[in-house]
Amino acid sequence: MTTLDPWGVVKIDNYSKLFDEFGISKFDDLLGKIKNPHRYMRRHVIFGHRSYDSVLRAMLSGKPFAALSGFMPSGKAHLGHKMVMEEIIWHQQQGGDAFLAIADMEAHAVRGKSWKDCRELGINEYILSAIALGLEPGAHIYFQSGFKPVRDLSFELGIKANFSELSAIYGFSGETNIAHMVSALTQSADILHPQLKEFGGPKPVVIPVGSDQDPHIRLTRGLAYKTNMFMVEERRAENGLISVRGKAASKEALKEIAKRTGGKLYEEHVDISGRTLDEVESVVREVELKHGGYAFMPPASTYHKFMTGLQGGKMSSSIPESYIALTDKPEDGAKKVMRAITGGRVTLEEQKKLGGEPDKCSVYELLLYHLVEDDNELLEVYKDCVGGTRVCGNCKKFTAELMRGFLKDHQEKREAAKERLGEFGLSIT
Repeated sequence: MTTLDPWGVVKIDNYSKLFDEFGISKFDDLLGKIKNPHRYMRRHVIFGHRSYDSVLRAMLSGKPFAALSGFMPSGKAHLGHKMVMEEIIWHQQQGGDAFLAIADMEAHAVRGKSWKDCRELGINEYILSAIALGLEPGAHIYFQSGFKPVRDLSFELGIKANFSELSAIYGFSGETNIAHMVSALTQSADILHPQLKEFGGPKPVVIPVGSDQDPHIRLTRGLAYKTNMFMVEERRAENGLISVRGKAASKEALKEIAKRTGGKLYEEHVDISGRTLDEVESVVREVELKHGGYAFMPPASTYHKFMTGLQGGKMSSSIPESYIALTDKPEDGAKKVMRAITGGRVTLEEQKKLGGEPDKCSVYELLLYHLVEDDNELLEVYKDCVGGTRVCGNCKKFTAELMRGFLKDHQEKREAAKERLGEFGLSIT
């Protein structure tokens, strides 16, 4: 049984297990519908999703949607964080509303960081890098501790959550401090708050994450369901009948749904035929909002593969040699590449005879995930490696130069981003 721990170091050996064990859907099934897909999509780095089809429908039809992620300011931002930032930025470029949360409450509760350190790390490590990578004004950037909509919503969600549920999802025990539990609910509020009235109301929201963060997604989807007034069920066994049940709704709200959909009203539910599920859900959301509810749509998520640490295993913020930070000196980043573990054979003779194994190579991953945008160029690198004509020493030098150039360019853009913080409602002080 695979265990996903959002606060620990998790290595997934077989991503296909997650489809069956956790109900994650295959992303490739949607890929053909996406215009100008991100390279993580094209290259199958993003392998799974929950409800992303709702985001895709909104994207293709020009309707509102949003993308959100949070960053815990407990250390340096590295290439793993860059992956998530790029996914948020890509969705903003497709017309989505971008949200970037600095999870300072989580860092304070789980990692023991001071509030001062949380702010400094949040701005200097994460926010500046996100802007340097292409995040545009109009994005919502905030710190959890100073953001009233999230704090208020987390309190409301806490009414629907209980210790048993949090224990089952996260493995909390009697030794877990209360603030740690509160931080988990705050993350759920982060995920759901783009659907509040002041941010445009209910809409599809995607959370790009590594698969270790799926517990947060599962908790939040469950809380969205519990918080809503109505439950909508498609009962295919009864000729496509759709049933709307009122969990916490007044009789008047059910009457309005029946009237607007042409459905048959019963004591605690309405049965509707001749309408699509999307049509019914749209009416139900409008009625719920009118009667004071939230009408949350279940948050969507995409799941990307973990980057391999430069010395093997998972890239981890607690092991500096396993990652390249976005603020590493360009020369230091290049040196880390030169020291990285590759998928090469033991000897040059074996390399030429058997070929390399790029799928096991942390250096090739740097090209795949970050340093080569052109798919054809990447394919040539792959072919030369498995064909035995590309040797690891030369490949490392090539990759190290690309990394040096990326870090130099990125850090110049970070400096320029300091002058743009005001466009995002922020300042260094």
